[in-house]
Amino acid sequence: MNMDRMGQLEDFIFKRMAEFKIPGLSIVILKDGEIHYQKGFGFRDIHTGKSATPKTIYCIGSVTKFFTALAIMQLRDQGLLSLGDPVEKFVPFKIRPKGEVVRIKHLLSHTSGLPSLGYAEATLSMITGASSNWFPISNLQDLLVFMNGAEDWVISSPGEKHAYLNEGYIILGGIIEKASGLNYADYVQSQILKPLRMDRSTFFEEDVRRESDVATPYITSEKGEKIPTKYPYGQLLSDGGLMSNALDMANLLKMVFSEGAFNGRSILSSKSLREMMEPKIKTQEKPIAGEDYRYYCFGLRMKSNFLGYNLLHHSGSVFGSSAYMGFIPECKTGVIILSNGGYFLEPVGEYALAIMLDKDPLEIPFHKRMMILEELTGTYTSFKDTLDYKVSRNGGVLQIESSFGSFRFITPLIPVDIGGEIKEFMVYGLDTITPVQFIREKENLFMIYERNKLKKTGRS
Repeated sequence: MNMDRMGQLEDFIFKRMAEFKIPGLSIVILKDGEIHYQKGFGFRDIHTGKSATPKTIYCIGSVTKFFTALAIMQLRDQGLLSLGDPVEKFVPFKIRPKGEVVRIKHLLSHTSGLPSLGYAEATLSMITGASSNWFPISNLQDLLVFMNGAEDWVISSPGEKHAYLNEGYIILGGIIEKASGLNYADYVQSQILKPLRMDRSTFFEEDVRRESDVATPYITSEKGEKIPTKYPYGQLLSDGGLMSNALDMANLLKMVFSEGAFNGRSILSSKSLREMMEPKIKTQEKPIAGEDYRYYCFGLRMKSNFLGYNLLHHSGSVFGSSAYMGFIPECKTGVIILSNGGYFLEPVGEYALAIMLDKDPLEIPFHKRMMILEELTGTYTSFKDTLDYKVSRNGGVLQIESSFGSFRFITPLIPVDIGGEIKEFMVYGLDTITPVQFIREKENLFMIYERNKLKKTGRS
């Protein structure tokens, strides 16, 4: 790999961290099944000035779900359960969406028929002090009590529709305990982490306290301050509680690229691993451009046409800590990114994968659209500065901010066609639709909105 391309990646990471005020980030990239690049950026602890490294420990959040799914598949290989088994065979789960039984495979693929019940979000808000709600959920039994009444929230029969359900992966943890006879954390430690030599990965706070290279998790206040918070030890487990580091996680990808084996030892049968990575259900997200359809597998998501490949991936966030794992089995290329700022890391991961595939990241619809939208953001002023508008980006939508006296207006711009030389948007009123255009004339960018022509005069 051309080192200039790695420099391009590092510039991108640095800019994202500066823009979103990310304290620290650790990354490991694998190519041809081996570690190709590793680095830490920024601070693992702002107040002590300690730097992040590839060995820095963070909470990986929902990337833990891959380990839970892996454990289920191991138990299936051992004949201790079947993916078609009813959940109620192992735990006292009585909910029957549309009168039908929920099976293990439905929890693995988030197709139980239940929508998200918000347990994880409520728990994390409680831990970080972002909410005054209190839910006394310390184990599976408490969760099942919390889920009483969920029958009234059913959205489909099992297997029909994808709806991400953290609660389902907590129940899978209970199934692992019942089928194996071991505590969930002990099972994962002995049957997955230890064989993979993920020696600095754990669910237990006492283990982390013995380590020196650990990231402090941070949340951001309304004023933009970085506030130290807590990891969810004990509050999250089989759905998102694993503490790990990028180098340990690289061993997981090495196992995947070796079809279930690591250092000559079989962790999972190649047949079961392939089954985990096969699409089970289309998710609700639909691509704006292209045909990169989104699926959920078992503990993994899939983009079916990422630069010509199937991309397996999963993200995780526990508010003060984020994770991303993405890999392409066909060319044994993957990336692990961990951060202590709560930032959504998928764009960084996909940018890194594009670099490793020797592709232009702007071939990825997300990055192309983001570049276009960000070029349009800024302050626009009319003739002789008689009035001004501010255009900013909120996710995938631009918005216009304006004021009239003491009144302030924020209006979303709905994209119509941003691929051509003239970028076209619409503003929707209650009974009207008003076009908005961005036109480049020589070195200047103009916005045509209602009766006004305004020139971009500054960044947002």
